[in-house]
Amino acid sequence: MSAASTPDPTGAGPSRREQLLAIAAQQFAEKGFRNTTVRDIADAAGILSGSLYHHFDSKESMVDEILVAFQEELFGQYDAILASGDDARSKLEAAVRVSFEAIDKHPHEVAIFQNDANHLGSFERFGYLADRNAQSRQVWVTLIEEGVRTGVLRADLDVTLTYRFIRDTVWVAVRWYRPGRDLTHTDIADQYVRILLDGIAVEGKNHG
Repeated sequence: MSAASTPDPTGAGPSRREQLLAIAAQQFAEKGFRNTTVRDIADAAGILSGSLYHHFDSKESMVDEILVAFQEELFGQYDAILASGDDARSKLEAAVRVSFEAIDKHPHEVAIFQNDANHLGSFERFGYLADRNAQSRQVWVTLIEEGVRTGVLRADLDVTLTYRFIRDTVWVAVRWYRPGRDLTHTDIADQYVRILLDGIAVEGKNHG
C-alpha cells in the first residue's frame, strides 16, 4: 500500500484525492513518469481527464505530492535513527530495516524515485530531489563512519565504496521484491543485515 492510499486512522478510509494519488503512483512506477499521461491516470481511475483536473493541475503536481510525502516519512525515520543513543551496529541494522520497510510499504514511490529522479531533477520545482539524494548519502556515510570510529566496522573500509554498495544492494530490491511471497520484508532485511555485517563465508574455513 502506498503512502497515498494509507487509510485514515479515524476509519473514514482514504479520500478521493488520496485514491487518485495512489493510482497515479502505480502508473508512474509501471510506465515511467514521462510515458504516463493524465489520460492514463484518469482511465485507470475510471474518470474523465477533465475530472482529474478538479483535484490536480498537472501530473507534475501529482508526482511532486507523492514524492514529498514519501520522503518526509522516510527521512524522518532516518533522522530518528541518527539521533538515537544506540550503538553504531544497531543504527546500521535499523537503517537497513527501515529501508526495506519503505520498499514494502511504498514500492511505487521508491520505483518512481529510482527511475525518474534524474529526469524530474532537471526541473526547478524538483530541485529538492538532489538535496534528498545528498541527504541519503550523508545518512549512510555518517553511520559507516561511526561504525569504523567505534570499532564495529573494519578500519580499512573505503567509506564511499561501502556506501555505494549498501545503497545499490538495498534499493535495487524494489525491482524484484513482491509483498506476500515466501520472504517478508523483515526476513529479507535480516538476511541483508547478516550479509552486510557478518559476511557469507563460514568463519574459520580455509580458502581453496
